[in-house]
Amino acid sequence: MAALADPSAKAYRFAVLLLASFLLFGSYFAYDSLGAIVEPLMRRFGVGREAIGRTYTMYSLAAIPTVLLGGYLTDRLGTRRASLLFSALVTAGAAIVALAPSLGVLYFGRLVFGMGSESLVVAQNAILARWFTGKELALAFGIALTMSRLGTLFTFNTEALLAERYGIEGALGTAAALCLASLLANLVYIALDRRAEPVLGLAEAGAGDRIVLRHLRFGTTYWLLVGICVTFYSAIFPFTALSTDFFHDKWGLPLTAPGEGLGIFGSVASNVLHMFSTAPGTSSIIIFASMVCAPFAGRLVDRIGRRATLLVLGSLLMVPSHLVLGLTTLAPAVPMLVLGAAFVLVPAALWPAVPLVVAKERVGTAFGLMTMVQNVGLMVFPWVNGMLRDRTASYAASQILFASLGAAGLALSLLLWRADRAAGRRMERP
Repeated sequence: MAALADPSAKAYRFAVLLLASFLLFGSYFAYDSLGAIVEPLMRRFGVGREAIGRTYTMYSLAAIPTVLLGGYLTDRLGTRRASLLFSALVTAGAAIVALAPSLGVLYFGRLVFGMGSESLVVAQNAILARWFTGKELALAFGIALTMSRLGTLFTFNTEALLAERYGIEGALGTAAALCLASLLANLVYIALDRRAEPVLGLAEAGAGDRIVLRHLRFGTTYWLLVGICVTFYSAIFPFTALSTDFFHDKWGLPLTAPGEGLGIFGSVASNVLHMFSTAPGTSSIIIFASMVCAPFAGRLVDRIGRRATLLVLGSLLMVPSHLVLGLTTLAPAVPMLVLGAAFVLVPAALWPAVPLVVAKERVGTAFGLMTMVQNVGLMVFPWVNGMLRDRTASYAASQILFASLGAAGLALSLLLWRADRAAGRRMERP
């Protein structure tokens, strides 16, 4: 306990890390909470899958301008006040969604939620840089990412169970409560940070990933990376947004694992242990693979390089995976594991490649612009996915769409590989 009272102690620093990592747990849980309970929501509001897909569109619609503002606000207000503002928006948005009496109010809640969530990522990055630059920074980012992904893993494996036992209000109320818990963790972090600042002489770390207009000049290689980013993430997150309904309807996978006689925590544990045999659990396989393998993949890429080659491989894996899911009745766990492998390889090669192809002073703008364009894809394709499923009464068209996005990403990756080869294979070096 004495170490926790000393800002210079390692225990104090890792208490800050734990709190900062938890900032996004509630946000990640709430992001996919609607996709995990598609059927109850459709019954509640009397709508189709297109309307549920549009809830993700609302989130990304709000996220696009906040990518522009989040970095500036973090720099302007400082990490403490900025993170508190963004956490409050996340909590307010999740609460509006949980209490929404109509679809319009639910959309409004997702807009408020999206305004805070993407900016909170920027603030968290600045917090970690403030505390861990030169001191376990890579470890800090890895722990924070794992904690965030745990939020997504648990939403897919708990929300359907909560909706079954406590109704939609209980499921979405839990998401809002977890956002509130993340807000409370933020308040504790602020207290620790304020106490440590005069002792350690902490300096504000720049938000980094923000767009500076005078830096908006990039070469062809960067724009190929942006194209790969958009096509790749547009074939993953809009797919998982409605995949629980997909696996339940097409393969008849149950929404919850057997849990007779178990309490709520025992039932949640049963759902996680039976991940491969439930519809929400199957949806979470991609995230589970990322949680387990992403830290090792990052280290592998640092050691062997081959970033352009790995982008080709990851994009290639997506095409047959989506086609098998859409056009066959083979068990979905295997193609989902393959998609999980792609979800490990592509981000591990994509994001670290950006500093290799743009000037140092433009890296923050490059990341911010890529994230903004990425959200354009995430705004469009969940709505398109839901529309195709409603209008065709099947899943084949949606999966062909996602396979086509994978094919487009493959073509862009091949062009990138060729351009990098002509430029001296910089992306392929360790």
